[in-house]
Amino acid sequence: MSVTPGWYMILAAVLFAIGASGILLRRNALVMFMSIELMLNAVNLTFVAAGRQLGTLEGQVSVVFVMVVAAAEVVVGLAIIVAVFRKRATASVDELSELRG
Repeated sequence: MSVTPGWYMILAAVLFAIGASGILLRRNALVMFMSIELMLNAVNLTFVAAGRQLGTLEGQVSVVFVMVVAAAEVVVGLAIIVAVFRKRATASVDELSELRG
């Protein structure tokens, strides 16, 4: 019995659902940020599984581009979150709405 790409798609759907629920349910900026990363990894898993099913390398190439975008997001996103945390001493998204000028 081998693991088919369908199983990888199911796993990716579950990971994406967990990430989406983290975005919708949690109000902490760091948890929301990790949820976005989890969703991006679920998409990467989908790309790789689809590429394997089709027998092409486009899935792996797409993963490289998604990882580059995710790395840039990590750099900018964490810098913003750390700067806000130092200023406000909280990472709650509800309190960030008070930053309006």
